[in-house]
Amino acid sequence: MTTGRKKTAGADTSQAAPGAPASPASLASRHDRTERLDSHVLEALVGYNTRRAWSMISAVFSERMAPYGLKQVDFSVLSLLGHNPGATSRQLCSTLDILPPNLVSLVATMDSRGLIERRPHPRDGRAVGLHLTPAGEKLVHEAEQAVVQLELEASAKLTTRERDTLIKLLQKIYL
Repeated sequence: MTTGRKKTAGADTSQAAPGAPASPASLASRHDRTERLDSHVLEALVGYNTRRAWSMISAVFSERMAPYGLKQVDFSVLSLLGHNPGATSRQLCSTLDILPPNLVSLVATMDSRGLIERRPHPRDGRAVGLHLTPAGEKLVHEAEQAVVQLELEASAKLTTRERDTLIKLLQKIYL
């Protein structure tokens, strides 16, 4: 009589029946797969650590901004316009490091959603200033509150001083 279990080099390679208790060998096998790998080289890299932190925050950001229909770049543009009424597309591209063609479609989408409006620039007759509509102001106010809260949650293991230091250090890299 066979049990359907196959042993190879001391490892249990069988699958337990659904609901059946796991054998000690299968638990050990699962443990081996979840054991922490030596990542000391990666963990000494600024980019790796930044990417890992960004991945965690980005996932929560996407989840929390879904009800507002905003992606990260949308939020950034709306926030900038909320605090800098009349900013031009050129200023937004420069500040956010966005290519102009990418911003054109983004602005068109926000305009069609009734979140922004274009007005002649008061000092440059060739430029157009971008302004939030009342609906855009309401949306950016709510979205900013949600983002501030998620950032506080994401950095809860840091003291206020550590959080401020982290932000300043990261800014030294890209400013």
